[in-house]
Amino acid sequence: YCGTVLSERYLYSYKDLQITLTKTPTRTSGDDHLKFGAHISDHMLEVDWTAEHGWDIPQIKPVSPLHIHPAAKVLHYASEIFEGLKAYRCVDGKVRLFRPREHLRRMSATAERACLPAFDQSEFLKCIQKLISVDQEWVPDSKNQSLYVRPTLIGTEPTLGVSASNKAKLFVITTPVGSYFAGGLKPFSLLADPKYVRAWTGGCGGYKMGSNYAPTVAVQKNALEKYGCQQVLWLFGDDHQMTEIGTMNLFIYWVNEQGG
Repeated sequence: YCGTVLSERYLYSYKDLQITLTKTPTRTSGDDHLKFGAHISDHMLEVDWTAEHGWDIPQIKPVSPLHIHPAAKVLHYASEIFEGLKAYRCVDGKVRLFRPREHLRRMSATAERACLPAFDQSEFLKCIQKLISVDQEWVPDSKNQSLYVRPTLIGTEPTLGVSASNKAKLFVITTPVGSYFAGGLKPFSLLADPKYVRAWTGGCGGYKMGSNYAPTVAVQKNALEKYGCQQVLWLFGDDHQMTEIGTMNLFIYWVNEQGG
């Protein structure tokens, strides 16, 4: 089942989506200084999966803690993947997602790499769009802000032992955000230290997994506290190839003596 659609009984459908609205909405007036990821919207999308029965009925419901066994695979072997995309309120008042299909294609490929279950990308996108519609009041009316959408897939089988999880949970939460960095879109300094490597040939650097991020936190913390650098420029190989910056891609505009 790793990243492979087996049959229709293993799929879920948007038409089966169940919606339960919160009785205590928490959205207040707009905030000009949103801290990234600090304010979670009222509702979440959730659907469970088992190897025996496939996907359950998808639900939109009030945000609540996940009930998970302490032996769940995700807690011991990082059986987890996620995506991050944004919805914007445009000048015509409509809310639009930016390149959602590309994000879900990457998530599907990452699920296969992590041996987590496949999902129908089109049906999943419809469910995400409905979640945003339900919480549309949370989409900021600002050109400098957006609604960040975080789809996540975790292995929940409550057994120890390194193996594919026979149970999983797919869920989506959203949060209104401004710039990822507290100071906004301003130039910042980078630490480039070849002692640390984030991604390498044959590894999982091309996939969006939580296990790719945890090992970078200490390096980033050290970069800020010891050198005053806001981010890390990750290098690879004896020739110190530049690969990426901690939370973003890297592009170089280089004017040299050859006119390049």
